[in-house]
Amino acid sequence: MDLLELRDKLDVIDSQIVKLYEDRMELCKQVAEYKISVGKKVFDKQREVEKISKVKSLTHNDFNSQGIEELFEQIMSMSRKLQYQILAENGQQGQLPFIGVEELYTGKPRVVFQGAEGAYSHAAMLKYFGDEIDSFHVDTFRDAMAAIEEGSAEFAVLPIENSTAGIVNEIYDLLVEFENYIVGEQIIKIEHCLLGVPGAKEEDIKTVYSHAQSLMQSERFLRDRDFRQVSMKNNAFAAKKVADEGDKTQAAIASEIAGQIYGLEVLRKGVNDCDTNSTRFIIVTNQKVFKKDASKISLCFEIPHKSGSLYHMISHFIYNNLNMTKIESRPVEDRNWEYRFFVDFEGNLGDSAVKNALRGLREEAKNLKILGNY
Repeated sequence: MDLLELRDKLDVIDSQIVKLYEDRMELCKQVAEYKISVGKKVFDKQREVEKISKVKSLTHNDFNSQGIEELFEQIMSMSRKLQYQILAENGQQGQLPFIGVEELYTGKPRVVFQGAEGAYSHAAMLKYFGDEIDSFHVDTFRDAMAAIEEGSAEFAVLPIENSTAGIVNEIYDLLVEFENYIVGEQIIKIEHCLLGVPGAKEEDIKTVYSHAQSLMQSERFLRDRDFRQVSMKNNAFAAKKVADEGDKTQAAIASEIAGQIYGLEVLRKGVNDCDTNSTRFIIVTNQKVFKKDASKISLCFEIPHKSGSLYHMISHFIYNNLNMTKIESRPVEDRNWEYRFFVDFEGNLGDSAVKNALRGLREEAKNLKILGNY
């Protein structure tokens, strides 16, 4: 047969496949209706394992066996999504344990941030909440998370990502560990300055203090100078140390605001390598609330350690027309080579498509936690 004849035969087979697929999905509708009547879960892992094993046994070589496994994983994935949609249409989406609110707070909120006055977290807090707040600072990110979990603060402001240095790993881990939730975000443009005591000059400096990330972000400036670099918990702590010790050979890399607060002089502005450098801060609380006009959702999940697991999870976003904007992974503690995935996507917890996707994700993930809608 020539190529045209072969293609004609393929077209005939393809039309048969489409017809059989539609017949199968019609039966899946009936399966969904039955499950609604008896309250049965959509995802039946044992049934799917048995089904795939059976269809693989009908093939005649290893290549086709692998192909049939992948094909039926896709078919059954689509079947589940159809059933989830039918459940949603029948009002069986389930209730999410989050409450939509018009405003996150009234009056004067109590807010905690890590670092000290003059830190970028301090600036993010003021930009998000304004001046009418009751605020205090703590030494560590964990202290901030503990403060809102125990109720000594209503909100915490924490850095989660920098446009050049990437994610803040510890924050991701703490979001899993604590029962706290993201309700907002604030992006701050980063402009590091070299700060010294009054009367100091750049050529006097021998030691520079700053947060490790800020030192990395200023690598181009620092590599051309013979400075001893000392990492600190926070840029504001670095500025305070330089101010307290009053040594002209010491400088801090921090914000201009930090210099003003601690009485330091700007020896050089913009020492960070990238002038578009920004840090994204999250606003966290211990209440499961979200603003009714929220448009971004963050969640995390663990999946079975097998081929295709991540793809099947991501497909819930695809088939519900949800735009996934970010995915990160972190190692799962005490389980070598297994990972927890963190996903950001566009949507609101009140949307039917979001509820549908979350139901599918929850049934198929080993663990799933909604980190917040903001």
